[in-house]
Amino acid sequence: MSRIVDTLRRIIGRRPADDRSAGGRPVALVYRGPATTEGYPEAVAALLRGGPWELDVRYIGHRSAPLTATALAKAVLYAQPGGGELEPAYRHLREHRRAIREFVAGGGGYLGFCLGGCMAGATPGFGLLPGDTDRYIASKRGAVTHDRGTLVDVRWRDRPRVLFFQNGPRFLLDEGMPATVLARYPNEEIAAVVVPFGRGRVGVVGPHPEATSDWFIDAGLPVRDNADLGRDLVDMVLGPDGAVRR
Repeated sequence: MSRIVDTLRRIIGRRPADDRSAGGRPVALVYRGPATTEGYPEAVAALLRGGPWELDVRYIGHRSAPLTATALAKAVLYAQPGGGELEPAYRHLREHRRAIREFVAGGGGYLGFCLGGCMAGATPGFGLLPGDTDRYIASKRGAVTHDRGTLVDVRWRDRPRVLFFQNGPRFLLDEGMPATVLARYPNEEIAAVVVPFGRGRVGVVGPHPEATSDWFIDAGLPVRDNADLGRDLVDMVLGPDGAVRR
C-alpha cells in the first residue's frame, strides 16, 4: 500500500460520509461537457484510474451530472481536461468560477491539462494561479510556433522528456509566490507547476502527459508514454502534503 493511499484513507476517515464513494474511495471529478473535446476527458480519467490513489473517478459537467458546489463538496479532486479554445470554453464554465474557487480554497485539488491549465489563469479563468497564462507558441524563442499537434521537449524535474503538445499554455507566475515548478520548456518558460490556493492545491501542465497512443498516431508522431509524468503531477496535488486536507 503506497504512502499516498494511506494518507488519503486517513483524511477520508476524518470527513463526512458524503466525501466518499460507496466503496469508501476518494472521489475525483473529471469535467466532460461542452468546454472540452471528445477524448480529452477520457484520457485524464484513464490517468487517474491507472494510478496508485484508488480514486473513484466520475465525469461531471453534463446533464446527468451537473457541475455544482454540492457535487464538488463530495470530491477531493476536480480535473479540467484540454480541448477547444479558451474564451468559448470559459463561457460555458464562468458561472461555476465561484464554486470551483471555493472548493479548492477549502482544501480540494485542481488539475488542469492544457486548456484546463489556461482555465486556472485569470484572463479569462478561475483565478487559481498567482499570475496568469499565455500561449506557449507566442513566447520568445519558443520551440513550437504552430497550433497543430506535435512533440515538445521539456525538462521535467531537470530530466529531458518529450510530450504531446497542441497550443498549450506557459505559466506566468508572480515573483516571490510559493510554487513548485515541475517542468520547463526549452526557452525556460514554465510548462508544469503546482501552487497552493487557500488550503488546496492547484497542479497545471501545458503539454499532455495524459496523451494516449492514438493521439500520437492520428498526428503522425512517434508514440511516447508519459503517464509517469502525469502521475507525478497528481501525486503533488494528492500527496501527504497536498490538497486533500479538507
